[in-house]
Amino acid sequence: MYCTDGWNLFNISFKKVAFLLLFICAFTQVEAQKAKGNYNFLSFEQKPYYFGITLGINNSTFRVFRSDNFISNDSIRIIEDVRGPGFNLGIVSNLKIGDYFDFRFLPTLSFTEKTIEYTPTENNSRLRTRQLEQVLVQMPFHVRYKSAPFNDVRLFVVAGVKFDFDVANENRTRQANELVKIAASDFSGEVGVGMQIFFPYFIFSPEIKISQGLGNSLIYDPLLLESSVLERVLSRTFTLSFHFEG
Repeated sequence: MYCTDGWNLFNISFKKVAFLLLFICAFTQVEAQKAKGNYNFLSFEQKPYYFGITLGINNSTFRVFRSDNFISNDSIRIIEDVRGPGFNLGIVSNLKIGDYFDFRFLPTLSFTEKTIEYTPTENNSRLRTRQLEQVLVQMPFHVRYKSAPFNDVRLFVVAGVKFDFDVANENRTRQANELVKIAASDFSGEVGVGMQIFFPYFIFSPEIKISQGLGNSLIYDPLLLESSVLERVLSRTFTLSFHFEG
């Protein structure tokens, strides 16, 4: 329960973080207006590449698709996916491609929590939720397109692909035969938007990104009812990141 406990400990919510992000952006915009120029941007413009760190929070879920067995079963009435909180910590590697494009590699350690809830019928009350707490090693490759700078600020859009591997996968544990099995590896497409804010010694880049799994993560088990009523399981993650680069 590391993700849930940490979330409650710091009493963090996406609304509060979004408010904080808006406050930071408003403050930096005011400071940029005072400068009235791209003074900080010019010093970073000369660099063909640079590195940094990224911190983030995520909200993850499984998108479940029901199989034909779900219609005929008499034990499970509803299957729902439930979102769970998490956080990211990673490294930023950025290579410039011309004036407006970047190629980015961001190896990241991500902690996520995803849950599938089964609502039983009246004659079956023993079914339970499938909660999956993952420790993911992520390998995202992105291409970023940036606007022209204005007062040391640039807007950008980013798109790419990401490979995930769950180092805490439970498929080989003693309880694995009683659980809905999820593959340890996953492949996703990603899109996002953000802004670069240039300070004298670093670039601050808040970014909002959505990741959608492209492959079926379900390891089908016809002997397990909770698995047999599912056809596909796709991962989906919303991430709010803060990059510090330079």
